[in-house]
Amino acid sequence: MSAGQQETRNSSLIAFTYRDFRFWVSYRFLSGVAYQIKTVGIGWYLYDTTGSTIALGLAGLFAFLPSIVFALVTGHVADTYNRKMIVTLSYWLCALAMGILTVAVYRGLAPVWLIYVATVMMGIGRAFANPASQAITPNLVPREHFANAVTWYSSCWHMATIAGPVIGGLLYAFAGTRVVFITATVIFAISAMCAWVLRTPLDPPKSGRGPVSMETLLAGFTFMWGKPVMFGAVALDCVAVLFGGVNALLPVIAKDILQAGPEALGLLRSSPAVGAILMSAVVARYPVQSRAGRKMLISVAIYGVLIALFGLSPWLWTSILLLGLIGAADMVSVVIRHTMVQAETPDDMRGRVAAVNSIFIGATGDLGEFRAGLSAAAFGVVPAIVLGGITTVGFALLWFKIFPSLAKRDKLIEH
Repeated sequence: MSAGQQETRNSSLIAFTYRDFRFWVSYRFLSGVAYQIKTVGIGWYLYDTTGSTIALGLAGLFAFLPSIVFALVTGHVADTYNRKMIVTLSYWLCALAMGILTVAVYRGLAPVWLIYVATVMMGIGRAFANPASQAITPNLVPREHFANAVTWYSSCWHMATIAGPVIGGLLYAFAGTRVVFITATVIFAISAMCAWVLRTPLDPPKSGRGPVSMETLLAGFTFMWGKPVMFGAVALDCVAVLFGGVNALLPVIAKDILQAGPEALGLLRSSPAVGAILMSAVVARYPVQSRAGRKMLISVAIYGVLIALFGLSPWLWTSILLLGLIGAADMVSVVIRHTMVQAETPDDMRGRVAAVNSIFIGATGDLGEFRAGLSAAAFGVVPAIVLGGITTVGFALLWFKIFPSLAKRDKLIEH
């Protein structure tokens, strides 16, 4: 290997030297863009037509329900059937759901109940896609480059959450609901095709297959429960997204508190991703090499403090800055947690463990939106956000006592 090649392989972009990883992050980016465009479109549409924070919260609840209903199945499916096929079909289902909404809007018939039906359909697609997606990533690069791959895989989602909301907000402001929904439909379909072109063999190991039983269905949770460091990391992020999540309330904040339009909503939803992508570049260049557990706990506590401050902000640009810092703090936690969970899970268990991780983190984010909507209806938008941030800080500090092994964890990957 020449000096130039060696330098390339040692760079912070090493994961991109693998062909399938490039297609995989393209899938991740495009599916994220589509998801963010639909979220901005549906969020603004719901609040504009109903004026109800509960209606916004219900959208989160309906997105969350499929993850609970299929909780014991999705991981087993990811460890039994071809993971590429699962991801591809799942995002075609998302494209179909958005296509139905697009037709309904063009015909002037998009009642709230149909929005919720489409949300459930996309929730089903994501419930099956998430475990399979997380199980695929470790197979695309060598183990020594896995932490780099996780950093950039997560970064692509954050890059999508920069571009997607801005695109969605601008399209809504200048072209209307129809264009927003059809754009999301097309991008969901393209993302599914990016997943389909992967060449890496992605059938799960035979050791992960077997008859369906309560033992096999609960295997992911049992495995994670037996590893306090892993369980503590995932459970803390679960608490953070459940109590600290503010995404459901951003349409209310943009419209009623900041007196702005859908383009401001797009900027607000993009801001955490801007902070996250900047932090991801720092982490890729200067990876976490020591005191990983302590750094994760501190980053979650900082995340909670910033959430509380965001709730008190009456100005658009201050709110944007705080959301950017929130995204940066969250990115540190995401990289540490994802790396530890995926690197320490055997390949024949990755689907089931990823399913548990998806419920704890991804689906709980949707449940957090429901919690935020109800809290805002009960206490007001600002008190709901501030209380959520303070609660998150409290849990982060409590975790030092409940999970001392996580607080003492030094290396990201222990051999």
